[in-house]
Amino acid sequence: MATAVRDFFDLLAADPGFRERIAHIETIPPREARYGDLSRPLPEELRAYCEGRGIRLYTHQCAAIERLRVGENVIITTPTASGKTLAFLLPVFERLAGDPAATALFLYPTKALANDQVKVVREMEQVSGIRVDAAIYDGDTPGGRRPAIRERSRVILSNPHELHQVLPWHTKWGRFFRNLRFVVVDEAHRYRGVAGSHMAMLLRRLARIAGHYGARPQFVLSSATLANPDEFAARLTGEAAAWIGEDGSPRGEKTFILYNPSAQRGVRSVHSVTKDLLLASVESGCRTLCFTVSRKLAELIAVRSREVPGISAYRAGYLPKDRRAIEDGLKDGSLRGVVTTNALELGIDIGSLDGVIISGYPGTMISVWQQAGRSGRRSGESFAVLVAFENPLDQYFMRHPQVFFSRPCEHAVVDTGNPYVLSGHLLCAAAELPVDPERDGRWFGPGLSGMLAAFERVHLLRKASRGWIYAGRGRAVDMVRLDAVTSDTFRVMHGGRLLETMDRGQAYREAHPGAVLLHRGETHVVTGMDLDQHTIRAEETDTDTYTQPLSTTDVAVVQELRRRDIGGVQVSFGDVAVTEEVVGYTVRRYDRIVSHHRLDLPPLRLMTKALWFTMPDRTAETVAAGGRDLAGGLHGAEHALIAVMPYHVVCDRRDIGGLSTPLHPATDAPTIFVYDGYEGGIGLAEKAFALLPEIAGMAHELVRDCACAAGCPACIYSPKCGNQNQPLDREAAVILLEDLAGRLSADAHPLNP
Repeated sequence: MATAVRDFFDLLAADPGFRERIAHIETIPPREARYGDLSRPLPEELRAYCEGRGIRLYTHQCAAIERLRVGENVIITTPTASGKTLAFLLPVFERLAGDPAATALFLYPTKALANDQVKVVREMEQVSGIRVDAAIYDGDTPGGRRPAIRERSRVILSNPHELHQVLPWHTKWGRFFRNLRFVVVDEAHRYRGVAGSHMAMLLRRLARIAGHYGARPQFVLSSATLANPDEFAARLTGEAAAWIGEDGSPRGEKTFILYNPSAQRGVRSVHSVTKDLLLASVESGCRTLCFTVSRKLAELIAVRSREVPGISAYRAGYLPKDRRAIEDGLKDGSLRGVVTTNALELGIDIGSLDGVIISGYPGTMISVWQQAGRSGRRSGESFAVLVAFENPLDQYFMRHPQVFFSRPCEHAVVDTGNPYVLSGHLLCAAAELPVDPERDGRWFGPGLSGMLAAFERVHLLRKASRGWIYAGRGRAVDMVRLDAVTSDTFRVMHGGRLLETMDRGQAYREAHPGAVLLHRGETHVVTGMDLDQHTIRAEETDTDTYTQPLSTTDVAVVQELRRRDIGGVQVSFGDVAVTEEVVGYTVRRYDRIVSHHRLDLPPLRLMTKALWFTMPDRTAETVAAGGRDLAGGLHGAEHALIAVMPYHVVCDRRDIGGLSTPLHPATDAPTIFVYDGYEGGIGLAEKAFALLPEIAGMAHELVRDCACAAGCPACIYSPKCGNQNQPLDREAAVILLEDLAGRLSADAHPLNP
């Protein structure tokens, strides 16, 4: 389809409306394959499998096989479509061929990916003749099939959520765990933040149970490119791993376009521009995947693209059969374009795509290259387009493309110290096997004895002859959700049909009574919310409006853990209690407010970690003397600091919350708070506490150098602001940030390409 790709480029070049928004074009040259050799040949059955498919092993595949052969753990971080699956399937099958009792567990982040990958495993089993009885074991597996899978299957494909439910029943899995030789964690980079904390504890519980049966499996992590693969693997699994990162696979030429709708004033929204690019690509004959930063935007762009057939939305929350139908449609060509969230960033086989459109910087370079790598998967010519939002990081990349293309992938952060995550998994472990403080300290850290005593006081654990055992009334695993710190899920229903699920915070903000909700391209309005039954009722409607929530936030300091006094600025880090109330919403048509509405919802409460700092009196006086608004300046500075944090701390700006106030009761001074948006904290505010001089310096440059007159989305406006960006004062924010950066560090080093 190289002709289709060239037709798309010709269309962009010929149309001034497209051409004038191109900020930069980067050509990533093709690369020849580099092949390797093994120290000893694969078994005859596997050689026949490779030869029958014309497979010659790349250097990184050979390196992974050799490391696994000698018993090491491995993390493979080569790009999308580089053959990572074969790199671990071959050594797993080799071991299983030589040991008829050996077993392996493959974990995938989604059921969809497991369903896709089981086809590859079964094909290798069928062609090689090495019997492994590969099977999926997840929530969709019929109860009647489960005993046979436990008794016979040697390769089981599952997901963390199912493993979480399986571990308490490990006695039924004695054969499998006793012979467990490999645990494969595919798309491992997805386990960062809260998901990473839970996964790290889940894998420790798995290793603990395997050890109980006398097994010590090797871990194989398959991941996107990371800056800290060794550290990441050790934190996620609790064990060291050899890093395989030098990619030997070939690639075709890829043209990467940075596309800036803001280059032309008075143009339509970024979403409309994205839609135009998607339609142009599809009409040029390119099979195209369009990534968006939210569920709502995926639906919105798909709705607006209906003028061309063969375009669909795809996102988490869809029912499994609907997702599989869309995946199959993209693969067989009946769908020519799919608009998705990061749900299709994973390595699901959707065939060879010609192009990828990324609507808005997805928050990390890891995601950028994962998404861009979905096109050109068979070495053909392909393209990727990043459509910039009018926000700080997107616009920064448009002005400095050399930073975008030279910037390495980020560090993936896994925090194994979150007390809420740690304590929940401790209860689960005690329900699985008695906990011995000496033996199990390696899994649960130095605070284990204190946690055991605390749980005994509230009658959740009791001491028995063999150790501490779970004594709670409900199942321990039911109290721990792996995708959140708390288990609190709402169901969105249309009549008797389940549309999707969402957590309480998302439900309050996006599916409150009166909210306009998009699902599968259809518009719904929320007609009711039952807080006791966790049910939301929605009805189809025909409207061109959308809704935005209005909220208030309060932050109370619970305990200051650390303090730094730098240049007269008091910077603190500690435990805080955040209370958010969704008090109403606005109905908008395009950018115009149609109406305001009040809501009466219970407050959302969050115990988390935060950094906070106060502004000296003299700085506040300078702002007042210039006739500027201190509250608006603090608010703008808060937004700017949060906007640039992902440059220094690996996170999405949606993982962070903030509050600014001219007078806070805990400090008696003008104060800015930046907090982790997760119960117990996940290490973001703590890292920012150490890096505040650099963050403040870059935030100052960002606002100071913006071309706007009074503040805009490229500097101090935030799409997440519950106060709809009121009040804001750009000049006051510049004064405050300049003073803050200067005081915090006389030799601060903000990023300055």
